[in-house]
Amino acid sequence: MFTPMLVQDFFKLSATLSPKKEALICQEGRWTYEELDEAYDLLADFFVRIGLGCQDRVAIFLDNSAEAVISIYSTLRAGGIFLVINGAVKARKLEYILRDSGASILIADASRAAVVTEAAKKIETLTTVWVGEPYGSHLPRSFSWGEILERGGSSTGLPPAAHRQSIDLDLAALIYTSGSTGEPKGVMSSHLNIVSAARSIISYLENNAGDKVLNVLPLSFDYGLYQMLMTFMFGGSLVLERSFAFPVRILEIIEAEKITGFPIVPTIASLLLKMENPGRYDLSSIRYVTNTGGVLPVEHIRRLRRIFSSAKIYSMYGLTECKRVSYLAPEQLAFRPESVGKPMPNCRAWVVDANGKEAAPGEVGELVVSGANVTAGYWNAPELTAKTFRQGRYPGESLLYSGDLFRKDEEGFLYFIARRDDQIKTRGERVSPREIENIVCELEGVAEAAVIGVADETMGQAIKCFVVLRPGSKIGEKEILRHCAANMESFMTPRYVEIIAQMPCNAHGKIDKHALRALAGSAVGKPCALQPVPSIRAAG
Repeated sequence: MFTPMLVQDFFKLSATLSPKKEALICQEGRWTYEELDEAYDLLADFFVRIGLGCQDRVAIFLDNSAEAVISIYSTLRAGGIFLVINGAVKARKLEYILRDSGASILIADASRAAVVTEAAKKIETLTTVWVGEPYGSHLPRSFSWGEILERGGSSTGLPPAAHRQSIDLDLAALIYTSGSTGEPKGVMSSHLNIVSAARSIISYLENNAGDKVLNVLPLSFDYGLYQMLMTFMFGGSLVLERSFAFPVRILEIIEAEKITGFPIVPTIASLLLKMENPGRYDLSSIRYVTNTGGVLPVEHIRRLRRIFSSAKIYSMYGLTECKRVSYLAPEQLAFRPESVGKPMPNCRAWVVDANGKEAAPGEVGELVVSGANVTAGYWNAPELTAKTFRQGRYPGESLLYSGDLFRKDEEGFLYFIARRDDQIKTRGERVSPREIENIVCELEGVAEAAVIGVADETMGQAIKCFVVLRPGSKIGEKEILRHCAANMESFMTPRYVEIIAQMPCNAHGKIDKHALRALAGSAVGKPCALQPVPSIRAAG
């Protein structure tokens, strides 16, 4: 038996060991490892025939689907680099990503022909593969997905895609971030980065071939992408859904498919907690629930433990630039629910002060990460790469400066404080939005809370809290403010509270605070009646 080293090698090993086992269950059907393996080879050989070179880029503009999964692994087998683009992007951003990545092949859903045509009409070197029949598209060098997989085979005499040489230092993926500030940036992930991160996560989740993982997160989001990569590494089964738009359907799938692993983000947790009587579904098959993409409020963790009473719940922290940093062992939830745990296996993380020295326990500073999971940097962005990824103690060791503020306690547990640019400076105090959000979410009837700073002549920044209520809740802004005043220092108490129907979210399910800032604008509303008159202290 061969020793797998590349991302696609692990799938091949699983297919060799269990060819008839169901690997993928999705809207398009149910696929065994053997069936997916054959499809990978057909598409990979097509890529080689039309001239895809080693380390050339293939852009995948598809929703979660069998075609997206096949495209990812076929790209790797052909020696290329894949990038999955969220299906919600518009033509301007799509064109930017295509040009920035230098993609030579674009695989797109025919329903998005108008967006694709607008984005790609001036990119003469691009080959487009359509999933479905496009209408109104006049792009040159276009092929049909169905014809490719039906035709198959190679008549050019070129070496089969599976035999092309790649090494683990080659790039496997470009993962484009949401671009919340400026244009999106592509994180360069090598085979070594992905395999190292996946192995570490699999080890602490104790995954095995009997696990069946439900993924409702987009494959364009690294958290969603890794659910697929890891499941195929350990030989499990992946149930791939396109979204969490219909929570009832998701719980029905968990019950019917006997799901064992369920990755979520805070928005999904909030939707689950809004449901009436989720206990009517049999969720006993769930072995573990994981959360990242934002720290869960403590009260949400408590409620999730009641819904998934037989499951282990893992609070985790990570960045696209290194995939995962830490996890909190489930048995620690009762003792330190606000912690994101300790560094995962084969990863080192510590907190540094303003001078770059390791911070003392309890001191707030920037989190720094080291390990084989730390990626090579940002595609076509050497200056940003040099700022974020810095030389370590030894040649070849790259340190990731996260930009996130943390503290570490005496026992080595990490606590997320805030994004450096998320902190609010009010009345001379630095305030973490997360701390306020946690307290607001403790109030019965509150489903979600998000805190931002708004300009204020007297205080520098005033605190504004947006709140989404649970169904049937009748609480108002004054009740929320009284709860805050009773449970936090006066300088932390929001000056403005606004109840909204739902939180704006980005493509990855995270609350979009940039959208909230735009919503707030200059019309921040009237100050809450119970807000004390601000007392300004010297800024420090």
